[in-house]
Amino acid sequence: MLRRYCFHRRPLHVSRTTVHWKPRDEYKLIRPELLDRISRLLVLQRYDALNNLSFEFSDQLLNSVLRNLKLNPNACIEFFKLASKQQKFRPNLKSYCIIVHILSRARLYDQTRAYLNELVALCKSDYPVFVVWNELVRVYREFNFSPTVFDMILKVFSEQGMIKYALHVFDNMGKCGRVPSLRSCNSLLSNLVRNGESDTALLVYEQVVRLGIVPDVYTCSIMVRAYCKEGRVSRAAEFVKEMECSGFEVNVVSYNSLIDGYASLGDVEGAKSVLRVMSERGIKRNVVSCTLFMKVYCRQGKMEEAEEVLCGIKEEEPVVVDECAYGVLVDGYCKAGRMDDASRIQDEMLRIGLKMNTIICNSLINGYCKLGQVREAEGVLKHMRSWNLKPDSYSYNTLMDGYCRKGQTSEALKVFDEMPQGGIHHTVVTYNTLLKGLCQANAFDDALHLWNLMLERGLAPDEVSYCSLLDGFFKKEDLDGAINLWKVILTKGFTKSRFAFNTMINGLCKMGKLVEAEEIFSKMKELGCLPDEISYRTLSDQYCKVGNVEEAFRVKTLMEAQAIFPSIEMYNSLISGVFMSRDISKVMHLLTEMQTRGLSPNIVTYGALISGWCNEGMLDKAFSLYFEMIDKGFDTNLIICSKFISTLYRLGKIDEASILLQKILDYDSIPFQKGDITHSEIQKFADSLDESAKSFCLPNNVIYNIAIFGICKSGKVGDARKFLSASLLNGFSPDNFTYCTLIHSTAAGGNVNEAFSLRDEMLRRNLVPNITTYNALINGLCKSGNLDRAQSLFHKLCKKGLAPNAVTYNILIDGYCRIGNTVEAFKFKDKMILEGIVPSIITYSALINGLYKQGNMKESVKLLSQMIKAGVQQNLVNYVLHFS
Repeated sequence: MLRRYCFHRRPLHVSRTTVHWKPRDEYKLIRPELLDRISRLLVLQRYDALNNLSFEFSDQLLNSVLRNLKLNPNACIEFFKLASKQQKFRPNLKSYCIIVHILSRARLYDQTRAYLNELVALCKSDYPVFVVWNELVRVYREFNFSPTVFDMILKVFSEQGMIKYALHVFDNMGKCGRVPSLRSCNSLLSNLVRNGESDTALLVYEQVVRLGIVPDVYTCSIMVRAYCKEGRVSRAAEFVKEMECSGFEVNVVSYNSLIDGYASLGDVEGAKSVLRVMSERGIKRNVVSCTLFMKVYCRQGKMEEAEEVLCGIKEEEPVVVDECAYGVLVDGYCKAGRMDDASRIQDEMLRIGLKMNTIICNSLINGYCKLGQVREAEGVLKHMRSWNLKPDSYSYNTLMDGYCRKGQTSEALKVFDEMPQGGIHHTVVTYNTLLKGLCQANAFDDALHLWNLMLERGLAPDEVSYCSLLDGFFKKEDLDGAINLWKVILTKGFTKSRFAFNTMINGLCKMGKLVEAEEIFSKMKELGCLPDEISYRTLSDQYCKVGNVEEAFRVKTLMEAQAIFPSIEMYNSLISGVFMSRDISKVMHLLTEMQTRGLSPNIVTYGALISGWCNEGMLDKAFSLYFEMIDKGFDTNLIICSKFISTLYRLGKIDEASILLQKILDYDSIPFQKGDITHSEIQKFADSLDESAKSFCLPNNVIYNIAIFGICKSGKVGDARKFLSASLLNGFSPDNFTYCTLIHSTAAGGNVNEAFSLRDEMLRRNLVPNITTYNALINGLCKSGNLDRAQSLFHKLCKKGLAPNAVTYNILIDGYCRIGNTVEAFKFKDKMILEGIVPSIITYSALINGLYKQGNMKESVKLLSQMIKAGVQQNLVNYVLHFS
């Protein structure tokens, strides 16, 4: 014993004379000797002496020392620390795999976890999962140590969110004789659900059960959450029953997850049933249970019921209400647009001593922004500082979006500049919000500048960024720019992005490029990106808008063949399309099909049907649908009311239309005598407006234009001008329709010079007259017999950037026929055909009537034959014959 004691003490006694080896001696040391000397100094804990050795760290040296001292974990830790501190050297993957095995065998689990976290950091940047796993297995087999480290790295991978790595370890642990622990399995399952991979979590759970691992209450609550996230709430409820039948005591956390599942579906009865079961099982509900139950009501917009739940919480003795409960209610009122109530709940919360938090502030900011009350939203942001709260990126991004929605992009840019001052970095979401706002405001140059700024700052655009810019190109009608950007989008790897393809298809459709849109649609399928309902609906909708209902139904059939069924929006579009194409027989078929598929008409459906029947002049059907809509609880709106009033004007029911208009506008501002309504349906409609009109906001341009149209229709153009002057004082901004109505009525009344004065006034307001405006002027000139001036104006159209349409040619053809100059009329017909415009029934009627009046029956019959050859329907031919 004495000799052994002396052997161990001697180096300590003579350390000052033996540790200072001369450099030349060290360089003469062969590798085994150096390795041996380093190992001995580490074992003797003479770590300072290592500093006096002259050697360079290398992977081979470090790994050799660790292998040498694998049974001495403390020595290994010290040498590993020394290696990690070197300026020109860092331990590699193999070294980490060796050290974690050594430490886990010694049950130094805290140190093992620390080095596993460092190993994981290496994995994120340098090593794929299979390389890490293979090295861990190789060291395990070399040392023949415990496989505990596999379970530990499974948990670390899970906690770090490195799901792919964790799953690889989970799948391969069995090959090394190690079954994962329940704690690691719970960690993996929990992180799978948190990362939105609930479907994978369900599969992993099945594997856990097959491995014989007995779940606990934590596993149960995780799986309930997984089923609910997948939308399988009924299965989650069944799972809870199964666990209870197996002898598990399901805790309040699992039941809360189940309530949250029902909340996501807005299923009040389902949530109530969970609370009943909890009561039967003797499980006391906590504030989380009650808060989640409030969310169910909020999801359905039943805010009074949600507030009753909150009142109930405050009355329950063991349950202490918190900021989360109040936050849910504030958020619910904000989403319902009831900001006064949201503010009231906020005040109550502060009054009882609870504090504001960032989540509640963000709800208020979002609520105010959605209502367009951006100044109030900014007030909340500024007030956060007095509550010792720091606005986050969501706070700023929401406020920016609010300003962008109002078209106040300069204010949005100010918020953008304030973010770094508040310590908030600009993210891709920030740039996307501003990019979308600038494109919508037609500030495309600013949007491009922002795009370049984002690239300069090293932020990679995502699919939302690219699609916002793509939409901007289409809004600018820059087809070449859009196509070039589209090529970039595909090269960036967004070939499976439905969002990108749908943006491209929608943009092409809006530009009237249906052929090109179909090509992109085909390319979408070719690249393996399956079209969704929006893809099909966009194409179908555009075909309806151009009157090609057959193609719209073809697209619908293609969609149904892929087991994608039309939405209510698609049916609404098709209903408008069949009315536009005058294929009214299909309307009832569409409504029946909707009913069969469980789709109920919404306000847009009723609007489309009412508009369609109004256009057909079938007011009885339109009014019948209106009252059906009201009975079903829908509120009328200005668009529907405007349609009825404009139709009544068009059908010559001037008094009835005027009285209805007076219900919406200020009575004194309309120059009409108050009359009586003789039609019972119109009277009933008028009575319904007494209450509905109160909910209307200030009259918009449509209503003012209808009023002007109605006054003109009654032949009181002077009164229409007076009404326009009065409306300007109320904030009305006249547009092309306003002036076109006035110009048409003035010119038709023979006052052509006044009509041209109106055209000049229009130009002074920076309104560019369209072809409809010039058609009204040409029509006035023709009716006043001034054909030379009409033709002169016709030839000036191209200089004004306008192309004559069928109406333009028909006006001139009819004008020349009326004065007996059929030669000039036929010249215009030939020019019309040369320009690719097909003569209509109106064209032929005017020409045949002109020839008939001249007694030129031979040419009349010849022209009639041309009509028949051109495919004009027989009933229209009969109409022309009767007319002539």
